[in-house]
Amino acid sequence: MNKLKTVTALALATVTLFCCNTKKNTNNSKTLVTIPTENEVGVKMLSAEIETVKAPFKTIQFTKPTFPSEKITLTLSKTEINTATIQKAIDQLSAKGGGTIVVPNGKWITGRIQLKDNINFHLENEAQLIFSGEIKDFLPVVFTRIEGIEVMSLGACIYANGATNIAVTGNGKLVGPQKGSIRDRILTKDVIDNVIDPNTPVAERIVDGKKQDWIFPPMFISPINCKKVYIEGVSLENSAFWNIVPIYCDNVIIRGVTVNSVGIARGDGIDIESSKNVLIEYCNLSTGDDCFTMKAGRGEDGIRVNKSTENVVVRYCLALKGHGGITCGSETAGMIRNLYVHDCVFNIDGVGIRFKTRRSRGGGGENLTYERIRMNLDQTAIKWDMLGSSGSVGDLADRLPARAINKLTPKFQNITIKDIIIENCSTFIKIFGIPESPVSNLTIENATVNSTELFNAHDLRDATFKNMSITTKDSTLFLLDSRNIVFDQINFKTPKFAKLDIKGELCDSIIVRSSSNIKNAKWFKK
Repeated sequence: MNKLKTVTALALATVTLFCCNTKKNTNNSKTLVTIPTENEVGVKMLSAEIETVKAPFKTIQFTKPTFPSEKITLTLSKTEINTATIQKAIDQLSAKGGGTIVVPNGKWITGRIQLKDNINFHLENEAQLIFSGEIKDFLPVVFTRIEGIEVMSLGACIYANGATNIAVTGNGKLVGPQKGSIRDRILTKDVIDNVIDPNTPVAERIVDGKKQDWIFPPMFISPINCKKVYIEGVSLENSAFWNIVPIYCDNVIIRGVTVNSVGIARGDGIDIESSKNVLIEYCNLSTGDDCFTMKAGRGEDGIRVNKSTENVVVRYCLALKGHGGITCGSETAGMIRNLYVHDCVFNIDGVGIRFKTRRSRGGGGENLTYERIRMNLDQTAIKWDMLGSSGSVGDLADRLPARAINKLTPKFQNITIKDIIIENCSTFIKIFGIPESPVSNLTIENATVNSTELFNAHDLRDATFKNMSITTKDSTLFLLDSRNIVFDQINFKTPKFAKLDIKGELCDSIIVRSSSNIKNAKWFKK
């Protein structure tokens, strides 16, 4: 990425300090906070044990799994595909009560494998498990969910359904599907909404490459309907699609994982899909799409399933390349709630903290907390996009006219972002809500920011921006149809006197107070 590496002296000086040079309260202008640097997070900092999780909501006690002592080290062929050998060992060991399957050092080719109860699938340090690129090696189809819609499809390279106490561990490498029919026939000419009828029974939504001239690519690791899922240490590269995707799972721990899917369209890093009680820590992600992502189903099908993603903690992680550092959406039908992201670093070419949904997606996100985040970005630091593009949702992407609220109307509300350093970004904040469902109950406070552009908010309600030092080339706070907004104790380091630019008949109650380089103001609808 061609990211600017120069940062302001203020950003460099405030690793543990936020300054708020207010006019009214100069005697109490410092708050000591420690924001991690890149060298203090990620895989190389992985702890031996799981530290106690503290979150602004109730969480389970996350602990490492245990497995029976029996161990099978696989004897694999270097010239033949090893699917049958691997699967037989998994099936037999699980039937005996479980244990550890060891993939030895070397390069081995396989098709889809399915984990079963009480199996720890372990890769030795120099092991490379390379997945076939042919559709036939991922058949028969299995039940899964693709982009938030349930289907019978190829599943995942490492798949599980209804299993309890499963793990993928070790410091070996997983390599995604090679060149072949899978990559040649990935659906690219349309979107899933247009090829899967939500009124068709799921058992009949068969996509196997026989009736169609296209397929949905397999995800990399995707357990579905599983309890006690543990993934640690492995590296993933060359995925055909999303990398680590727990679906309808409970009690998931993902730690010390490295993902490299740069250049792969839709190559998301970790997608938590309608799952609960999840811990993600000490991971390094370099992706072709979003890095750490929360999803909860898509549109009508997601509302039918109605399973939320909730009680998720992401901590001590590093995003190195991707469209979004931490993202909610755009599949949000079952709701994303109780997310806590803290002590992370996002050094990417995309957006830092990202929220996406569409008028046709339903659900949304609520009770989302982000703190102690450092970002160095090419694009926007904090962004909401609730409209999308006409290519995916047609005229629903048009902001006006406002639509009637229905079951597909999404919402984002009750969001707190605090104690952040943004070393570089193109725009500090962009908020594109929808008129009938504004982004609401938002608090962003304690920030040191270096940006090119300042602030652009459409359809925002009940928001507070407090205690910030913002260095920017722009001087305008633009608000469209936004109300009950407070800017408090902001040090605007702008080339010109900062100013409000307010448009829209719905704008009301916009207040600036105790800030520098801008006049105190109270703007009310006349």
